[in-house]
Amino acid sequence: MKKLTLGIALGFIAMINIAAANSELPEIDLFIAEMVAEHDFDSQELTSIFSEVKVKQSILKAISRPAEKSMPWHKYRKIFMQKKRMDDGAEFWRKHQTALTDAETKYGVPAEVIIAILGVETRYGGNVGSYRVIDALSTLAFRYPKRSKFFRSELKHFLLLTREEKLSPLNPIGSYAGAMGLGQFMPSSYREYAVDFDNDGKRDIWTNRVDAIGSIANYLKRHGWVANESIVHQATLEGTIPTELLAKGYKPTLTRSALTAAKVSLASLPEGDDKIALFSLTQMEGESYWLARQNFYSITRYNHSRMYAMAVKQLADGIRASYEK
Repeated sequence: MKKLTLGIALGFIAMINIAAANSELPEIDLFIAEMVAEHDFDSQELTSIFSEVKVKQSILKAISRPAEKSMPWHKYRKIFMQKKRMDDGAEFWRKHQTALTDAETKYGVPAEVIIAILGVETRYGGNVGSYRVIDALSTLAFRYPKRSKFFRSELKHFLLLTREEKLSPLNPIGSYAGAMGLGQFMPSSYREYAVDFDNDGKRDIWTNRVDAIGSIANYLKRHGWVANESIVHQATLEGTIPTELLAKGYKPTLTRSALTAAKVSLASLPEGDDKIALFSLTQMEGESYWLARQNFYSITRYNHSRMYAMAVKQLADGIRASYEK
């Protein structure tokens, strides 16, 4: 009976709003009806908001060619492994040392890793994006069928988030994919993992560096970060390329004995009994092979790319070197 009632409500609201919200967004009126029925939003208010949404072809072009999929590692690496980005990261460390120390103590995530994510994502807050978040999410939710389910979910979270944080949905700016703030959290991640790390009563990862630091550390911890454990180590192959092991992905599922049996040298890997993942990166001279531990996998939960996670790791190393010199 409840489902029937909800269905009738959706149909009724959709009829009221038909062709009223935005002709560039297919099924937007059904989406509005769902938000009204499921989350008690005001139909006319949402209709007014979505009437101002602009579909951006540049967003559709960008989402189809992300850097992580359109270039080899040796080119991707050069984007981030620059002396200025490392030095700026070291300076960020000096300015926010107390918050970074507190985050490392609470969550177990090293300062340089937190800073490296900020460095890769937004150049430490210098570039948080240029698209209105609602334009990005709406364009992808209704004009990018390949991932429409994901982006519709994120659009719902965004509307809930702006209501919770008392923000106008038309104001926040972010990336072409709708990622927001200093650490580029998607709306669902903001709602789930952002923390009020300076205890001022508000979770603000838009401009508050302390909250951004704590939120990134909390995100990694909640995705399995292991304190005082290494991230990734280069591997040496002593036999044929173990394609079956490479196909297992980035989640550590391989035993050390299985790697040894496949003639993958573990000489660079610290002793332990934890599971490992094996992956490759394309260098100018060919493929290089790497042994990833849980902490590498935790970084890939932030961005599901081995190149992204390796960029964070290597930038973190560069930041620490600059900070300690």
